[in-house]
Amino acid sequence: MDQSELMQHISQQYNAELEAIRTKVLAMGGLVEQQLERAIGSLYDGQIEQAEEVVANDHKVNAFDVEIDERCTKIIALRQPTASDLRLVLTVIKTTADLERIGDEAKRVARMAISTAKSEAGRNLYQRIEHLGDRVREMLHSALDAFARMDVEEAIRVAHEDRRIDQEYEAIMRQGMTYMMEDPRSIPLLIDIMWAARALERIGDRCCNICEYIIYFVKGKDVRHTSLEQIAEEFGEEPTNADE
Repeated sequence: MDQSELMQHISQQYNAELEAIRTKVLAMGGLVEQQLERAIGSLYDGQIEQAEEVVANDHKVNAFDVEIDERCTKIIALRQPTASDLRLVLTVIKTTADLERIGDEAKRVARMAISTAKSEAGRNLYQRIEHLGDRVREMLHSALDAFARMDVEEAIRVAHEDRRIDQEYEAIMRQGMTYMMEDPRSIPLLIDIMWAARALERIGDRCCNICEYIIYFVKGKDVRHTSLEQIAEEFGEEPTNADE
């Protein structure tokens, strides 16, 4: 085998390693999506067994996090990636960290489902939380789709959804406070429900982070702490009206 053949073989193996960690991230994302969907369903339907399964399966999300980190560390140590390859590895590491935290928030929602399952107080909030959960779940799915295709346009669109999620969360909090004033006996339960809503709102923030990492990988620019309007203007995308 001459030197050119050796270099080609090494390059192909390196490409395979990079593709493998992307594939692992998407597999982890699929598991996190499933965890979130089941957690939201258990909160709305009061299915304690399903909620307990979400809590029990959180270790699988953590295992993905550890494995992907180890693979990325190995690539950095052995391959010393530069330019776009290094950005990809960093994007994977950051995305994985946020997916792990989304898994934690899904577990928190499941625990709130367990604690509220036998009570009817505050049930009027559940429909609003279900709608919020549907938005958050769709945002996560779209963020992962943007990651799979490294699609900046889609990433910017998904990031704008976070404003709508924030608005819905704030409306739920106001309604919850109203119920507390009307019936102080419901306060402990309503606090649990509002914590579930808070967990969903935080998932929206994590999805927004993933979109920023996608932009960083493709464009080579860190857009954290940059407004959505500035991002859209710089990369030629029209900002979305959050009130639409």
